[in-house]
Amino acid sequence: MNDKIVNNNHEVKMIDRCILNITGIKKIINFDNKEFIIESVMGPIHIKGENMELLNLDTTNGVIKIKGKVNSYVYLEKTNKKEESIIARLFK
Repeated sequence: MNDKIVNNNHEVKMIDRCILNITGIKKIINFDNKEFIIESVMGPIHIKGENMELLNLDTTNGVIKIKGKVNSYVYLEKTNKKEESIIARLFK
């Protein structure tokens, strides 16, 4: 996904804990049916759940739509390039 998105606003909207709409997305770092790790204009976000799938990805406007049971979403601290990567910290 392109780091230059049209809109720098960031919004998270969850509907009935099964649809998650997020704006201000820069890129998807990694995802599967149990978790998404995405980079937003407000920092990295780690989303955990069950039966998760990517419904929509708008790279121009930085919008993502995820379907599945959402158990949690957490903003991760940004790291310096010299520090561990986000992925390495998650799997310690």
